[in-house]
Amino acid sequence: MQNITQVVELLEDKLLLILERYDFLKEENKLIREDMVQLQHQLNLKEQLLEEKESNFDSLKVARTIQGSDDTKKTTKKINTLIKEIDLCIAQLSD
Repeated sequence: MQNITQVVELLEDKLLLILERYDFLKEENKLIREDMVQLQHQLNLKEQLLEEKESNFDSLKVARTIQGSDDTKKTTKKINTLIKEIDLCIAQLSD
């Protein structure tokens, strides 16, 4: 009978240890998920900022090409390309 009592006590101890580990891991998982959401939000903000910077950079390149170009054919070609892109955008918005 004493042997069965020892086995039950050992089993209870192990079960309590497992429950403690479970609670710890559950809390740790919650914290990791919160960190993940925060990092995802930061990543989205950085991606938006990068898109804005790339757009500004492209606009600056176009402005410098138009402003600093001595070659009128090159400038005319660039303007025509921009007009075509605008026309495509307008066509897509119309659909």
